[in-house]
Amino acid sequence: MECIVLAGGLGTRLRGAIGDFPKCMAPVNGKPFLHYIFTYLQQQGCNRVILSLGYKHEIILQWLKEHSWPFDISHVIEYEPLGTGGGIQLAMREAKEDNVAVLNGDTMFRADLADMIAFQKHMGADASLALKEMKDFDRYGVVKVDNRYVIMQFEEKQQRESGLINGGVYIINRKAFLEKGLPEKFSFEKDYLEAFVNEGKFYGYKNDGYFIDIGIPQDYEQAQEDFKRIFE
Repeated sequence: MECIVLAGGLGTRLRGAIGDFPKCMAPVNGKPFLHYIFTYLQQQGCNRVILSLGYKHEIILQWLKEHSWPFDISHVIEYEPLGTGGGIQLAMREAKEDNVAVLNGDTMFRADLADMIAFQKHMGADASLALKEMKDFDRYGVVKVDNRYVIMQFEEKQQRESGLINGGVYIINRKAFLEKGLPEKFSFEKDYLEAFVNEGKFYGYKNDGYFIDIGIPQDYEQAQEDFKRIFE
């Protein structure tokens, strides 16, 4: 199992809480958020991690030197922001597996990656998205799927009573993704998922695993409590 972690985020909205650090290094109970991502990947049986780095990448590389993990770790560096798509594409060129897991470095969604990869292969998907059922929210857009789990539409953020959101965990077919010939800098959500959804090759994988996005201070604080229970 090969996994890309997008770890180039600035953490602008968390600046008051974490200072001038990359978002994935935001401390949770004395350890960087990335520590918990890696712990999750270890539990999932990941063999190789490719970090897509950008802002303050030196901090992350220094942390890697000081800690060991039971999987191979390599990295690519965005020396200028390439967008979510550009960061994935840069890392995907270093990948070797046909189907690669991709995670956001500021989100914890404990989906079953091995099962997602099996789902991806069974469906012959170009990409499988881990979807989370949410109640009473306005921070996320909604993903519409048909009865065969084919993603039909991505809807914009607005207040909703319930819906399936994109949880930021993907299985991506490396060849199909790279063959699109996308530019160096692009948005994965807008220029890949939304642009090609009508091809019917994107599938939704519903999962009820634990989910949190530390992009806002309220949820960052929530993670401090939740992780004591989840990673004890």
